[in-house]
Amino acid sequence: MTLLVFSLFGPNAVTTGGVVASWLCAALLAVLALVYRLTDPVRIDARGGFVLTAVLGVLLTCGMNWLTRDPSAAGQAFLAFPVLWAGVHLRRDAVWLVTAVAIGGDAVVLFQLQPAGHAISDLSFFGAVLVVMATMLARAGDTQARLVAQLQQQAATDSLTGLVNRRVLDEALDAALATPAAPRGTSLVLVDVDSFKAINDEHGHPVGDEALVHIAAVLRSVVRAGDAVLSRMGGDELAVLLPDCPADAAAARAGEVLDAVRATPLTLPDGTLLAISVSLGVAHAPTHATGLEQLYAAADTALYAAKRAGRGRVEVARVGATTPVRPG
Repeated sequence: MTLLVFSLFGPNAVTTGGVVASWLCAALLAVLALVYRLTDPVRIDARGGFVLTAVLGVLLTCGMNWLTRDPSAAGQAFLAFPVLWAGVHLRRDAVWLVTAVAIGGDAVVLFQLQPAGHAISDLSFFGAVLVVMATMLARAGDTQARLVAQLQQQAATDSLTGLVNRRVLDEALDAALATPAAPRGTSLVLVDVDSFKAINDEHGHPVGDEALVHIAAVLRSVVRAGDAVLSRMGGDELAVLLPDCPADAAAARAGEVLDAVRATPLTLPDGTLLAISVSLGVAHAPTHATGLEQLYAAADTALYAAKRAGRGRVEVARVGATTPVRPG
């Protein structure tokens, strides 16, 4: 729209070439806008389309300034638009690329249209403006990226234990169940703190929270993060997802967790040691279930069996078992 206005009333209207160039540029930008609107943005970005758009904006601006013989500050100011657009939409490296092209293109035009002294003066001023603008936008983009990453991490992580939350576990479990490249199947281990309510009642909720943090740390020490997904399901229940892991190996890993928790009591603020016990239920897909909810139900049934058998033990799901209501 600005190009069209300038072709009618601005410096571009002085010559026929300026008018024709303005309308051709406007038409080209309109076509690009239509193509980009109809094309998947991810595909455009993968092929460098957005960077190309900003660079094309710079080249069009420099070309128009050269055709209209316009080295004025108003003509150079149009170079700010592609740099601004790049700073808002592109990554840091792309912003600096567009800025460098803008300064280089402006230098070519200025030295073609002005004496060297005037060209150097104008280029120094407007180049500094573009560099400062790009620096501020790049820093703002970095800050925004860090904030987004922090928010994504907070949305995916349990704030108390640092383990991933149920949503992330569900997504990982869905992916594991849908992956044919896991010939040994997928195992799920549910971990529940025994007599957790009694711990809260006797020692207070802060100690209960410390117990959960303590057990999460034990889980991390026994189960490597690269081999599994560790999650807090909610309340006093944790979970371990073991992709490409048969049921017997998962049961052995659950036994290691049980032994590690038994061997590592929680140190209370007064220095006394609090023994903690956990019960674990193991289920395997496709042995015990084929879908997400069925696998959860099978593991929960095994966990109930461990609770009913006296707590502080590991139970593996049985094919066809149902899910009764289990005690805490």
